Amino acid sequence: MAEGETSIHDAGAAGSAAESPPLPPEGLIIVPVRGMVLFPGVALPIALGRPRSILAAQRAVREQRPIGVVMQRNAEAAEPIPADMHRMGTIANIVRYITAPDGSHHLVCQGEQRFRVADWLSGWPFFVADTVRIPEPAATSNEIEARFVHLKGQALEALQLLPQAPEELIATIRGVEQPGALADMVATFMDATPDEKQEILETIDIAPRLDRVSRLIAHRIEVLRLSQEIGRETRASIDSRNREALLREQMAAIQRQLGEGDEGKAAEMAEIERAIVGARMPKEVEDQARKELRRLQRMPEAAGEYGMIRTYLDWLVELPWALPEEKPIDIAEARRILDADHYGLDKIKRRIIEYLAVRKLAPNGKAPILCFAGPPGVGKTSLGQSIARAMGRKFVRVSLGGVHDEAEIRGHRRTYIGALPGNIIQSIRKAGSRDCVMMLDEIDKVSASIQGDPSAALLEVLDPEQNNTFRDNYLGVPFDLSRVVFITTANMLDTIPGPLRDRMEVISLPGYTANEKFQIARRYLVPRQMEANGLKADQASIDDAALAAIIERYTREAGVRNLEREIGRALRRAATRIAEGEPGPIAIGEADLGAILGPPIFEDEVAMRTSVPGVATGLAWTPVGGDILFIEATVTPGGGRLILTGQLGDVMKESAQAALSIVKNRAAAYGIDPARFEKSDIHVHVPAGATPKDGPSAGVAMFMALVSLLTERTIRSDTAMTGEISLRGLVLPVGGIKEKVVAAHRAGITRVMLPARNRKDFEDIPEEVRQALAFVWLERVDQAVEAALEPAKAASVAAPAA
Repeated sequence: MAEGETSIHDAGAAGSAAESPPLPPEGLIIVPVRGMVLFPGVALPIALGRPRSILAAQRAVREQRPIGVVMQRNAEAAEPIPADMHRMGTIANIVRYITAPDGSHHLVCQGEQRFRVADWLSGWPFFVADTVRIPEPAATSNEIEARFVHLKGQALEALQLLPQAPEELIATIRGVEQPGALADMVATFMDATPDEKQEILETIDIAPRLDRVSRLIAHRIEVLRLSQEIGRETRASIDSRNREALLREQMAAIQRQLGEGDEGKAAEMAEIERAIVGARMPKEVEDQARKELRRLQRMPEAAGEYGMIRTYLDWLVELPWALPEEKPIDIAEARRILDADHYGLDKIKRRIIEYLAVRKLAPNGKAPILCFAGPPGVGKTSLGQSIARAMGRKFVRVSLGGVHDEAEIRGHRRTYIGALPGNIIQSIRKAGSRDCVMMLDEIDKVSASIQGDPSAALLEVLDPEQNNTFRDNYLGVPFDLSRVVFITTANMLDTIPGPLRDRMEVISLPGYTANEKFQIARRYLVPRQMEANGLKADQASIDDAALAAIIERYTREAGVRNLEREIGRALRRAATRIAEGEPGPIAIGEADLGAILGPPIFEDEVAMRTSVPGVATGLAWTPVGGDILFIEATVTPGGGRLILTGQLGDVMKESAQAALSIVKNRAAAYGIDPARFEKSDIHVHVPAGATPKDGPSAGVAMFMALVSLLTERTIRSDTAMTGEISLRGLVLPVGGIKEKVVAAHRAGITRVMLPARNRKDFEDIPEEVRQALAFVWLERVDQAVEAALEPAKAASVAAPAA
């Protein structure tokens, strides 16, 4: 017996110290191994390092039992559990048990038969399993015989290509007569990964096993052939000083030939192929993707176009071509979400609920494109987010402000370096859903340039009849946008081209009333700013009087953005005091606003400005909401000239000339001396001279300012007016009635005079404003004189002050 070798009897004696319960007849001792697979009919050495494996081997030797050799799934596991091991292994007899001088233990095992673990048994200090033995199938067909001969030839060829092939192994291969035994033996000595060998072990049928081994060894033969060929071609031209470069060149050449560079080009192509199948593209798109994939397969990785095609395929496979499962729309839940997110806006909410109801009843119908138009800060963007929440869909926002390149919408051609799809396709990829809610923000800020007109590109995007075949220049294939819920926002509609505006259903959002602003501030803005400034409810608060004062004296806007900023300023002062150690709670009242926000910015100047003859309060529309406009007129000695100042536009100047002509024509009826027009110059000025002003709607206000000046009767300070005038004295309708009336209410006006032909706009005015204001409907300018001028007695009292 050799030194260090232990006989079977001695190993049994050594293990007697570690007695354990007897093993059942059907129990098989399991020895897990790492990085190797034992096949039936093959003898291999096994090194034992874990105490559990040593005990198992000693017990098997002592009782002269076979063991089951099973490979671990996770080679890193130091102490494996049953879940870490494969279910199939090889039953082996222990031929020799060896204890080396350094204390290590080794086995020489002879593989006998495949087995499968049926159940793991417990109660022993090593692994024991109830197993099912798998007999070797019979191999009698001609096809198996042909595969057997082919594999034997491959194995001998591979051995001949090796620099030093073992003669014993060649003789053994030649002497194998059974197909299954040949497959197992070739797999044992073949240069393959442990996982590949485990797959061969788990292949029971003879024909598939022979095929699997044949494919693997064919791959290795090709590698060996290429290595020899490249070596012969390059050895003659490269000397020993470049040996390292030679080896690197050989490796790179082999990888290029076999497509194994960068973890294998073949694997990369297969991955793209799987991604194309999983993307569920339409047939036209899938054909285009496969065409580009074939080009990519034929192209070397160093080619300049390789990366462009790879990026293009990435875009195709990552777009959501398949329509997700339609989620039912809960109308009651949608109404609750809208009420929770927004105060007021009843008409807008009702239209949105109608929109959602139609989408619920006809999910495949062509829904209109909604356009929320209104001044800044009234909640247009947040309404889109609420719609997405109500529909249970993804929300994406595309900002169109300042976009002047048509390619921003439709994408660039792939021939350009750095080409990308347009913002529409990019946003859909970002959302990961083909039925997302997409908000096209600030659509009125799109402008044309030498790069094209983006608004023209939007015509196809926002047309329900065309966008089901939208073609992005980069993709080059149609993409269906019909299930995307498009919502647009704009501050003013005048700058939107007519054809584009015709594709949208415009929903106007007016400015908020003072009460609505108060409710919004109390419900949303104060809690949001408290959280933003790190304050809790028991640390700071703003009382109702302070909020009302901020709304009335520190902000004057249609929306609530400036209101939120002022609330934030007030709360930051409280946050500073809390951070300095002052105990809370800190209550911010109306009296504290002067020290925090400074003196009031806005005052009630209507009464002061209209307390003299010649001053009228008009109503104006601006892109940021309605506003009040003062028209001031004065008379000086002169030669009958009309002087207009205040940066007025042509239309507004013509309104002033028309108003003066009407006053001259009716001078006798109003008690005005016609000679005054010949001896005096009349100067009409509209304050805020740095702001351009235009439009016909100030005609009534200019007419009343002239009548008030020349009759020396003041106009009621609680009255504001709007309307265009004709030379016949008719009051013509104007636009923006809702915004103008809301602005009058915000400024403290209690009485408005409107054209009678604008009665159709009365329902658009918020209910709270309608209840708070008195309305005078004008058909002729004479009605305005009767309704707005103070009696002559009041004018005589005010005349000295003029």
